[in-house]
Amino acid sequence: MATEDKNRATAAAILPLVGGPANVGSIAHCMTRLRLGLHDRTLVDDEALKALPAVLGVVEDDTYQIVLGPGAVARVTPEFEHLVEEGRAAAPPAAPAPGAASDGAPASAEELAAEGAAIRARRKARNATPFKLLLRRIADIFVPLIPALIGCGIIAGLNGLLVNLGWLPAVTPALAAMASGFMALIAVFVGYNTAKEFGGTPILGGAVAAIIVFPGVADVDAFGQTLSPGRGGVLGALGAAVLAVYVEKWCRRWVPEALDVLVTPTLTVLIAGLVTLFGLMYAAGEVSSAIGTFADWLLSNGGAGAGFVLGGLFLPLVMLGLHQALIPIHTTLIEQQGYTVLLPILAMAGAGQVGAAAAVYVRLPRNGSIRRTIRSALPAGLLGVGEPLIYGVSLPLGRPFVTACVGGAFGAGFVGLFNQLGDTVGSTAIGPSGWALFPLLDGNRGLGATVAIYGGGLLVGYVAGFLATYFFGFGKDLLAEFNVSREADRPTVAATGGRPSPEAAGPGGDDGPNAGPDPSAKAPAGV
Repeated sequence: MATEDKNRATAAAILPLVGGPANVGSIAHCMTRLRLGLHDRTLVDDEALKALPAVLGVVEDDTYQIVLGPGAVARVTPEFEHLVEEGRAAAPPAAPAPGAASDGAPASAEELAAEGAAIRARRKARNATPFKLLLRRIADIFVPLIPALIGCGIIAGLNGLLVNLGWLPAVTPALAAMASGFMALIAVFVGYNTAKEFGGTPILGGAVAAIIVFPGVADVDAFGQTLSPGRGGVLGALGAAVLAVYVEKWCRRWVPEALDVLVTPTLTVLIAGLVTLFGLMYAAGEVSSAIGTFADWLLSNGGAGAGFVLGGLFLPLVMLGLHQALIPIHTTLIEQQGYTVLLPILAMAGAGQVGAAAAVYVRLPRNGSIRRTIRSALPAGLLGVGEPLIYGVSLPLGRPFVTACVGGAFGAGFVGLFNQLGDTVGSTAIGPSGWALFPLLDGNRGLGATVAIYGGGLLVGYVAGFLATYFFGFGKDLLAEFNVSREADRPTVAATGGRPSPEAAGPGGDDGPNAGPDPSAKAPAGV
């Protein structure tokens, strides 16, 4: 009951700060964020939201996103929905005046947050290209599947452990069915979400994608080749559903209204289904096989070098929005091999970020504001939610972001080296990283070896990120600007430099525990 009260209190604190029930058009959540469709963005008080103890940061993207962290967001969202429904039935509360929470001159951490927000805004503008918008759509197709992937992945890991130990032989078949059922039909869910995202009828997208996993396709002779159920997997389902959407939209334009209810769904399934059976399944199957083959070859031959490059470049890929292209690749590998070998490597980028943040904490002993920000954001960073540290600390500072990438590169190189030596480390689901990935680990050498390698990679990433940042992350000017106590003159953000410069400002008020974090939109798994 106490937990429910806490979640409801968090929801109640958030609601007036986003303009009240009348300003909320839609409500959803992903792994870490409450995603709101708002009618009037100007009614939101960003600074007051960031100051709430339960809020790790806020993001303005296609939807307004409030970062609450894994677990918490799934509990706060239903309470928030109930409050919105109750508020709409009654008189909506007045919207707070923006900036009402300001209680003095900003502290250093708040200035870093403002700079992080500016970086995020510039990145958002750069990401508004057709290609990156397509990647965002693809991410929106797969993100809703993550909870099921995680749940089934953990059950699969538990089942594997019981089988290896020889325990509960009467229970393990049931666990195997629970773990495998979703993966056997994942193409249907991908087709449903794809049609929904591209503006078609979701159930028709699911119906066409279901053809791919139907056992009866084994009786179909496609140009002299017998099809196998599941060929093409999620990529085939994605293509089939997109095709179904275009066929459906064409039918809506040309089929008379009186016949629409009969003709449109029939032609949609018929045309898209035939193309899927006699073309898409084969083509997508070849692409899926190539992805698996290339991933295995890369880590078997590239090893530490490949891991070093992947881990070092992952955070910049996130900044460019290109990480979203990896989501269907992860899903394809999980579908083919039972786990994705790329996610544990990319997750090391978050380890480098944690190490860098720890070094910033040590190097700025007099700046209580930034140190409080790091203390509040570090637990989330250890669990793989790195946005508050990235956009509240390292990226606005500049060099610590680069040294965080260096830490991630060394951690990923460590994991990649063991892959090259034959000790494969993979994840049975996408979404979590950091310590939260431990329950989802799988590999070819047993759970103990897999956990040890992944844990070793995290440790290497922490240490490398810390050392790189401690020794190379700060110049004399940066230390002079930021290693100041709250009683000293405050630095302010220079209008032209993008970095804070030492200009005097008045004394600031006390900082909340979450002052500063302002994460990027669509942060991926593994950050």
